[in-house]
Amino acid sequence: MSRSNINSCQADIMKRFDEKLQKLEKKLLEMKFREGINCAELTLTNILDVLGIDNFFFHNLAIPLAGGFGGYKSKKGWMGACGAVNGACAAIGIIMGGQELITGKDQATVMLKASQYASKFEKKFGSVICSELCGYELGIPEGITSYRENNVWRKKCYKYVLWAIDTVRKLTRRDLKNKWE
Repeated sequence: MSRSNINSCQADIMKRFDEKLQKLEKKLLEMKFREGINCAELTLTNILDVLGIDNFFFHNLAIPLAGGFGGYKSKKGWMGACGAVNGACAAIGIIMGGQELITGKDQATVMLKASQYASKFEKKFGSVICSELCGYELGIPEGITSYRENNVWRKKCYKYVLWAIDTVRKLTRRDLKNKWE
């Protein structure tokens, strides 16, 4: 493939990401929490949609990752990461793996890329922990109720999904070009 064809392919997938982000911003703002908003699922499956992959398994896989692993809180007080972090890390694995199982030293490379993403997220938003980002514990009924009543999705959380999709695209640009075009 000539250099101009490679640049054209890369531009094509980046254009698809741009188009996805434009459409998604409006759609996410119109969604209401009770309509099945799930930041992990939205992050992962919208990235996979750009790649031309969709399967209900991916949706089902991501659903329990939202709200910090379903609002999990350990006995020591540790709480799970934002779904936009979890969904993005899953997408990084799929993008970097391409059409093959990630094995050996490549696993470490993918893990480092996920760590780089989480670090960027934390630097941008101040935390990766769901409850710290949204202000509510989503593993308890009162937390979910307050989250809904205060319209936190439209005030904060949709932005994490958009940022996640755009940042994954930037961090995995080389793999997108080499494995998905």
